[in-house]
Amino acid sequence: MAATGLHTVLRSASREVVIGHDRPFCLIGERINPTGRRIFQEQLRAGDFSAIERDVKAQVEGGADVLDINMGVPLTDEPELLAKAIQMVQELTDLPICIDSSVVEALEAGLAVYQGRALVNSITAEDDRMAAILPLVKKYDAAVIALPNDHDEIPMEADKRLDLTAKIIRVATEEYGLAQADIVIDPLAMPIGADTSTTLVTFEVMRRIRDEFGVNMTCGASNVSFGMPDRHTLNASWLPMAMTSGLTSAIMDTRTPRVVEAVKAADVFLGHDDWGMAWISAHRAKQAAAAAT
Repeated sequence: MAATGLHTVLRSASREVVIGHDRPFCLIGERINPTGRRIFQEQLRAGDFSAIERDVKAQVEGGADVLDINMGVPLTDEPELLAKAIQMVQELTDLPICIDSSVVEALEAGLAVYQGRALVNSITAEDDRMAAILPLVKKYDAAVIALPNDHDEIPMEADKRLDLTAKIIRVATEEYGLAQADIVIDPLAMPIGADTSTTLVTFEVMRRIRDEFGVNMTCGASNVSFGMPDRHTLNASWLPMAMTSGLTSAIMDTRTPRVVEAVKAADVFLGHDDWGMAWISAHRAKQAAAAAT
């Protein structure tokens, strides 16, 4: 039986963001990530953080509610790099931060300098990953993204993903003392380029996680269109469909107005934007900006 209305609360020093099934969709800006960005990696190795400043500005202007920070650059001191980046971003914006690393020491370094309540990205259902990271999440009073996969295998069947979700929630709450509201499940959105039916499994997983556990969910939204042409249109269609299935946040590139606007429109139809006031005021702001230019 699902606990209803679970709210995942994230905070910066001065702002609070609440993720919930009854709340507007939470946009987690993905851009502060050097993966696949060779020039950005070279800049970071050289101690040049100027691209972070540009990325923060663009993500915030695009409508991000939370910023994901990943500093996974080969041949660098990732804990030091991540701590530096988090301190810098905290000076540039008051948005809460999602601390993103596969390196436990880097997560701890990031959590230690973060002023607020972070989202940690991420754990899997593997016992050693949970044992390494969940004590940190508890120690720093953070929330955590959890992927229902085991031993580097992504299960294709919905039942297996549900079983692993149940395991993660049980271990995190019973063995590590986390609140169920602070576990954000990634239902594993796979690229449709290889197999268009995978997304139907993901939608089923979302609906069942929402109905059985009531927890919040997130995913790397850009991933679904990987390998396909006109990715923005696909992402702008997929996200509202995922929202109706129970997705409450996504790690995405908020610099793409078409995708962000599709999410905001879906919020109106799902009753997460009272009287459409946010939609109307955003439209007026756009008109005013256009008139000013």
